[in-house]
Amino acid sequence: MLHTFHKGGVHPPEYKITAHKPIVDLPLPTQVVVTFSQHIGAMAKCELKKGDHVNRGDIIAKAAGFVSANVHTPITGTVTKIDRHKTAFGNPADTVTIEATEEEHLSDIEAMKNRKAIRTDEEMLALDPQEIIGLIDDAGIVGLGGATFPTKVKLSPPPGSKAELLIINGVECEPFLTNDHAIMLEQPDAIVLGIRLLMRAAGVDRCVVGIENNKPDAIEAMRKATSLYPGIEIMPLKVKYPEGSEKQLIEAIMGREVPSGGLPIAVGAIVQNCATALAVADAARYGEPLMSRVLTVTGPSVKNPGNFRVAIGTPISTVVEAAGGVPQDTGKIILGGPMMGKSVVTIDAPTIKGVSGVLMLPESMSERRKVEPCIRCAACVDACPMGLEPYLLATLSRLGEFEKVEANKVMNCMECGSCSYTCPSSRPILDYIRLGKLKVKSLKLKV
Repeated sequence: MLHTFHKGGVHPPEYKITAHKPIVDLPLPTQVVVTFSQHIGAMAKCELKKGDHVNRGDIIAKAAGFVSANVHTPITGTVTKIDRHKTAFGNPADTVTIEATEEEHLSDIEAMKNRKAIRTDEEMLALDPQEIIGLIDDAGIVGLGGATFPTKVKLSPPPGSKAELLIINGVECEPFLTNDHAIMLEQPDAIVLGIRLLMRAAGVDRCVVGIENNKPDAIEAMRKATSLYPGIEIMPLKVKYPEGSEKQLIEAIMGREVPSGGLPIAVGAIVQNCATALAVADAARYGEPLMSRVLTVTGPSVKNPGNFRVAIGTPISTVVEAAGGVPQDTGKIILGGPMMGKSVVTIDAPTIKGVSGVLMLPESMSERRKVEPCIRCAACVDACPMGLEPYLLATLSRLGEFEKVEANKVMNCMECGSCSYTCPSSRPILDYIRLGKLKVKSLKLKV
């Protein structure tokens, strides 16, 4: 019997249009706009000034605390601006603009073609745990499943906590997205190297890689790559959304429930995404920081949907053009998947570490249906994987009863969207819950 989590969950159509599309390397841009805050935690601190020269891979903003991450430049060039640039969601963000000359651009391309390992496998695996964590810290590696939590933090549990198991998330349960699937097919050996380094850093001798059973080719590729390593198990999982969420994945694999308000380490688990493992391998083998990532550009009407490796700081519009441009029938553009992603107000904004996909939905799939009265069916309660009462949280938020919203554990909501998806009355349940979470956070900050 396939493992899964047991509370709630839904089964949206998969729409894995790009499941077997090879990874295409997008041309390195001659100009990038790199955002200083691409992670959960404190914004990285920029120490550059206009006119400074930087080389590909240089740190351009340093982590400003324990929960923060370094930011690097993916191109060699000159700093032309340090200012605020509008993000895809319309809010301003601190950024640096770097431009390369033709000579610098050609030199970077040549260096990328001829990159060489700076460590052998033996040297990498001889690194002690703190050296690996330091390497990850220097490289600015964050969780690439979407949350962008600094990887070094997960590998540095609080005193008294001990990891028993490393879990690698290869689930990719969001409809449309296939970037993780693509790297598991094309770079399984590198992912496994990253897994072995993460295991060493975490001080564990066992790892489970969870992959939903709708990716048999990825399961086979990863099993082949791990065949010589008995401490690493590939576990096929039942297809159910949101199985890729950290707490649901832990329950599916370990049968343990992370306590309310607790972290995975409370039940002995450390969870990392398969793309994060790949970034760790690249940092250890080539000395490369996190300067690029694979993302999916897709949609039912997209001319050339695919999985693209993109330098961080590349305009989203450039990525969209590589897939054939914005279809005429597009009603909404979403960064991420349709369940947890958010719609953008502009594509004239840079890509960041947390962007796993660009989804262009036609008008027919993006229009909101007419909101009807709640019929008290409790479908949202049945669907909630956190055991919450979404209808109640939404109602309390709508009425401004934010103390009651907090008392009903709104902060446990992971915003998976299962409640809104399953509501027969098309009520904007998640919208109101997000409002409630924002208000509760702001009230706590004032205390």
